[in-house]
Amino acid sequence: MAKDDLLSIDGKVSDLSGGGVYLVTLENGVAVKARLCGKMKKFKIKVVMGDHVTVGMSPYDPTHGLITHRHKS
Repeated sequence: MAKDDLLSIDGKVSDLSGGGVYLVTLENGVAVKARLCGKMKKFKIKVVMGDHVTVGMSPYDPTHGLITHRHKS
């Protein structure tokens, strides 16, 4: 699936799990597991607990996502 086909939803990082997996609570209250996208890894953008992020989610699997943007606060 292409990156353009993902649904973009804003959320807040609520927990850090091992292996680069983040638990993100979305605006609608649903908690999903998410990983960093490739560009964020390439440019070494750090995401910590409490950050507001944009998560790209596949319409086929709403339990996993891809963190595509970290918002400045």
